[in-house]
Amino acid sequence: MIILTVVVTATYTAVLIPFKGLVLVPGFTEVRLANVLPVVFSVLFGPAAAWGSAFGNLIGDVFGGTLTRGSVFGFVGNFFFGFAGYKLWGNLGRLSCDEEPAMDSAGQLLEFLAISFVSAAGTAAIIAWGLEVLQLLPFSVLGTIIFVNDFLVAAIGGPILLRFLYPRVKRDGLLYPDLMREGDLPSVSERRQQVAGIGIAAVSIAWIVVGIGISLGLQGVPFGVGPADVTASDVTRTRIQLFVGSVAALLLLVASLLSGERLSAILRRDD
Repeated sequence: MIILTVVVTATYTAVLIPFKGLVLVPGFTEVRLANVLPVVFSVLFGPAAAWGSAFGNLIGDVFGGTLTRGSVFGFVGNFFFGFAGYKLWGNLGRLSCDEEPAMDSAGQLLEFLAISFVSAAGTAAIIAWGLEVLQLLPFSVLGTIIFVNDFLVAAIGGPILLRFLYPRVKRDGLLYPDLMREGDLPSVSERRQQVAGIGIAAVSIAWIVVGIGISLGLQGVPFGVGPADVTASDVTRTRIQLFVGSVAALLLLVASLLSGERLSAILRRDD
């Protein structure tokens, strides 16, 4: 698992850096074709994908010239990007197909798209909230761009990449349940897994929607405004965002700590 973490880190960094010149928000984000990787790696490599995505993004910031105070929240946000997939697969109620993520059925595709949506929402909310708290950019400016960027790349390229990688990784015995000891995997009831999984999804989606709504409606940040058009007042009225984000972050942390993961049982059942 440590080796897989290093591999994910290196792969994510290697795909991030070449596109650092395709800037969307100067100093903060760019076109990120590497966003196809975290959710795919998450359902393949579990915890290694979460840590690998977090460290890969940080190293990408260092070598890509975008290292700022906000990189702390980039680390946390990208950890979530690689964390949500293996926690949510099989735990989204009717959206879950109870099948391995081989991308050979409509149910698997729908579940992957739902997880990509939640992963993108949570990642965008964490990073956008952090940068507003640091008074660097309003929530809506970065939150909208990150969410759309993360979701579209993952949703379009992810199923194709996973369809190619999954049978090969499974054949080589590199799926995370094959490498982790039984005692290292959380053992919780299916009901608790479902409640925690739906909780992670609900908080992530609600946070990005409410955060953007506060930014546009209460703070008066114009929709579609670019970072160059942001005024000082747009990034200083953060009290309500601080409160809402603090509550959302706490709920997301609690749901994550209480969560189990059904994916390992599905993968072992389908061996």
